[in-house]
Amino acid sequence: MTAPSWLVARPIAHRGLHDRAAGLPENTIAAAEAAVAGRFAIECDVQISADGEAMVFHDHDLPRLTGAEGPVRARTASELSGLSVCGTSERIPTLAAFLDRIAGRTPVVVEVKSRFDGDERLARRVMQLLASRAEPVAVKSFDPEIVAVLRRDAPSLPRGIVGQSAYDGAEAERLGPDRVKRLTDLLHWPETVPDFISWRHLDLPCAATSLPRCLAGVPVMTWTVRSAADGARARAHADQIVFEGFTPD
Repeated sequence: MTAPSWLVARPIAHRGLHDRAAGLPENTIAAAEAAVAGRFAIECDVQISADGEAMVFHDHDLPRLTGAEGPVRARTASELSGLSVCGTSERIPTLAAFLDRIAGRTPVVVEVKSRFDGDERLARRVMQLLASRAEPVAVKSFDPEIVAVLRRDAPSLPRGIVGQSAYDGAEAERLGPDRVKRLTDLLHWPETVPDFISWRHLDLPCAATSLPRCLAGVPVMTWTVRSAADGARARAHADQIVFEGFTPD
C-alpha cells in the first residue's frame, strides 16, 4: 500500500474544524460538518467503549470535555452517546455514525488512541468498521503495535505512524527509555512499514522523517499547526499540515 494522493491535497482539520466558542466542540459531528464546508480533510480520534465500540473522542478520560467522571472505556457506547460535549447539543459519536454523516464528502484520518498496553480491540474494531467502506479514509496511531496489526490484518488500508522526536516527564517515565528510542528513531519500521508519517511540527526537520521522505517518498503530515507562520515553516519539511485555530490558504 502507498499513501493516497488525497493525503497531501488539502490541509487536515485537527479533530474537525472545531471552535469551542462557536459551539463546535472537537471531534463532533458539528466540527466535521464545518470541515466539510471548508473543503478540508478531517483528523479524528477514537477511544474504545466498555462494550468494544469505537467512539470519536480524544481523551482517555471524560472530565475535560463532558464534565462526567471516569475513563471512556468504563462506559458503554450507549452511555457515551448520551453525554453532552462541552455543554452543547453535540454528543459523543460512534465512528460508524461519524463516517455515515460525512458520507465520503471529505477524507478522514482516524487516529487510534492507545495506552501502549497491548490491547488490540480498538484497532480491530476500526478495521472491522472500515472493511466494507469505500470512502477515502486512513488510520494512524502513536503505538507501533497498533500500526503493525493494521499492516498485518488490513494491508490495503492506508496506515501511518504518529510520532515526535522527544518525550519527557511522566510520559517518558511511563514508556521507558528503550521504548522512547524505538518511537523517536522509528526503530519499529520493519514491523510497521507505514504508508505515511505524522510528526510533531516543532521537531521538524529531523532524520526520522527526512530520510523516509527523501529516500522512499513517504509523505509527512505534521501536527498540530496553529498559525499561518508555523504552517509555512512546517511545509518546508512536510507534505501536509494538521491544523487548528486558523484557516489555511
